[in-house]
Amino acid sequence: MYQYLKTEERGTVAILTISAPKSLNALNSAILKEMDDYISHFDCNKFRCLIITGDGEKSFVAGADISEMANLSMLEGQAFGSRGAAVFRKIETMHVPVIAAVNGFALGGGCELAMACDIRICSDNARFGQPEVGLGIIPGFSGTVRLARLVGMGIAKQLIYTGKAIKADEAMRIGLVNAVVPQAELMDKAMELANQIAANAPLAVKAAKLCINDEYDMDADAAIQNESVIFGRCFLTEDQKQGMKAFLEKGKYEFQGK
Repeated sequence: MYQYLKTEERGTVAILTISAPKSLNALNSAILKEMDDYISHFDCNKFRCLIITGDGEKSFVAGADISEMANLSMLEGQAFGSRGAAVFRKIETMHVPVIAAVNGFALGGGCELAMACDIRICSDNARFGQPEVGLGIIPGFSGTVRLARLVGMGIAKQLIYTGKAIKADEAMRIGLVNAVVPQAELMDKAMELANQIAANAPLAVKAAKLCINDEYDMDADAAIQNESVIFGRCFLTEDQKQGMKAFLEKGKYEFQGK
């Protein structure tokens, strides 16, 4: 169905692999269009978690396609950046959690894609960075926004101003990734985490993601009020009723997403 994407289903977990090995999975307009189509048609009722990774052992996504960007005009450059940012925003706001399984280079647009995901697990050979200033541009797929929020403004400025790439252990130290694992274990660890998420009440997980995302920019009082409202809505679900009943009866209930 797709030229640059591979898709896989493992129970209630979906796997999306970006596959353009000749360019180390660099993002061009065609890949972004395919990603947009995949995310737009993603069945959040069928799947409870999505894993995004890159094809091969060298690269998650090596960046945006410089050969496509080199001769863009100002308006064309703005449109290209907006296109990538819109796709990544769709990923960030999906109703299911998204795990980035980062295998190798996550530079430029690759780092930005990883940051749009909820959780980042990387292999021990991973490299992260925003090298755009070395090319006469800045991060264009929302990197200046998300990096500062994830690691703090000071570290984000240092990484973006220098264009320096950092290794997996440094990414872990600054809070850019959640875990570092041997490359051979990366997808197993990602699947283990995805299955842990998928075993929980999907409407509750969706509600938790909505709260965390929406409340980031709220003041404390508004955020607490918002959480209380969404917490209350959980009591409308069958999963809440049956889940608590099973707990009290020392039984087990398989959540249905209702």
